[in-house]
Amino acid sequence: MNRDGPPGSLDWLTAIRRYLIAATGGNIVWETAQAPLYTIWHTGTARDVVQAIVHCTFGDIVIETVAVVAALIAVGSPAWPDQRFGHVLAATVIFAALYTVYSEYVNTIVRHSWSYTSWMPTLPWLGTGLAPLAQWMVVPALALVSAHRRAHQ
Repeated sequence: MNRDGPPGSLDWLTAIRRYLIAATGGNIVWETAQAPLYTIWHTGTARDVVQAIVHCTFGDIVIETVAVVAALIAVGSPAWPDQRFGHVLAATVIFAALYTVYSEYVNTIVRHSWSYTSWMPTLPWLGTGLAPLAQWMVVPALALVSAHRRAHQ
């Protein structure tokens, strides 16, 4: 709780901490669940798969952090999250989703750093996997809402 603000208000630092904790948990689950949609699941060893999930989760934490900070800079308020919460949530999801489209395209089409199995549904015009795109529409939104609600209970 914000000791300097009105009762029930949440300071931004606590909100970001809660967001990142919730998002990290969500991303670990999501990365593990979507792993069979990548070829490494079928061609790599168990160790390769675990390393990929851990590596991707650490990358997700960076994306989560940059996306929320960029959203706060672009549309936030000094009284966030009590003010302009929805704006920051929407901007965070948009920034993360745009980065995902770029990253998946570069890594699957240009660099061939990883590849999808035939089970991965993709955007027809870019080839971006829908599972990673959905991850960045769902996980940050749920993590922000969770952090905000938890503070007001």
